[in-house]
Amino acid sequence: MKILCVLYDDPKDGMPKNYPLSELPELKKYPDGMTLPTPKAIDFTPGELLGCVSGELGLRKFLEERGHTLVVTSDKDGANSVAAKEIVDADVVISQPFWPFYLTRELIEKTKNLKIAITAGIGSCNSISVSEHIVMMILSMVRDYHSQHAIAKSGGWNIAEAVQRSYDVEGMHIGTVAAGRIGLSALRKLKPFETHLHYFDRHRLPESIEKELDLTFHESVESMVAVCDVVTINCPLHPETENMFDKELISKMKRGAYLINTARGKICNREAVADALKSGQLSGYAGDVWFPQPAPNDHVWRTMPNHGMTPHTSGTSLSAQARYAAGTREILECFFDDMPIRSQYLIVQNGELAGAGAHSYSKGTATGGSEEAQRYTK
Repeated sequence: MKILCVLYDDPKDGMPKNYPLSELPELKKYPDGMTLPTPKAIDFTPGELLGCVSGELGLRKFLEERGHTLVVTSDKDGANSVAAKEIVDADVVISQPFWPFYLTRELIEKTKNLKIAITAGIGSCNSISVSEHIVMMILSMVRDYHSQHAIAKSGGWNIAEAVQRSYDVEGMHIGTVAAGRIGLSALRKLKPFETHLHYFDRHRLPESIEKELDLTFHESVESMVAVCDVVTINCPLHPETENMFDKELISKMKRGAYLINTARGKICNREAVADALKSGQLSGYAGDVWFPQPAPNDHVWRTMPNHGMTPHTSGTSLSAQARYAAGTREILECFFDDMPIRSQYLIVQNGELAGAGAHSYSKGTATGGSEEAQRYTK
């Protein structure tokens, strides 16, 4: 079979010759009890760069020993891209949310042999990393770390300027839109900060978890955002959540609230967020997800005030890469050997939402406008 793997570019100066840490901590399960990926073997060193082109998710030896062909590229946008040409006769396509190969209806209809599409780096495999990123961003925005660091880097020492937008998180009301693996993990990590925790989700959590974390459940997102000082978005993108945080919903948030988005960029209306930061309706916006990705160089979120944006990195730390590379191999082993794939990994099967997809998504497309990614220049 032919496997097409679309990964982000290598570092500009080439692959690292060494890494800060010599080994990773050993984890055996996720906070919800699910075990980490369990492939039969791996052909990579955990803690090394795997998510870029040269890293190849550690798959080449495994695939070629089985007689398969692996094509790896970062060239993914537009009809003349390498990925668009190679997918025509590919049996398997692997992409990542950080550097997504948008599988539009048009692309899928051009394929001849496509049997499975895998997104490396979503769901369980990066839930730990993303929830840590959320806590980091909440603390950074509320304490206004970015401004203080900029003062230090520039040689300054004006304390008043450094703290004029800086607050404590303790005592704040913090809410998550969705309390799945990532949202719930973030809530658990925030509990020791003595905050008041809230959540909205289409599926209510067990009473035992609500009591353990002293959670307040809301029947609607409008109810939750009205009382929260910080809102973190942790739901998937689908027709029901596309453009959820528009001008109207943001206007219902507490004035001066902080909005954190590590879910998907298109859940937030880009102009509404930028306008809310300018007016003071939002005190800060942070996240690592954009639409499209990569974001065009003139994307308004790059220059709006009081933001803490990063490229899409929350789920691709070196620790996360080891997990999602192993998870990708586990999926491929099951696929090649005609074995069941874990339900937690499934989004669509046999033309219907399945597994995690059936639990969290609604039918439809939310990729309209992805062609704008072609406007990004390196």
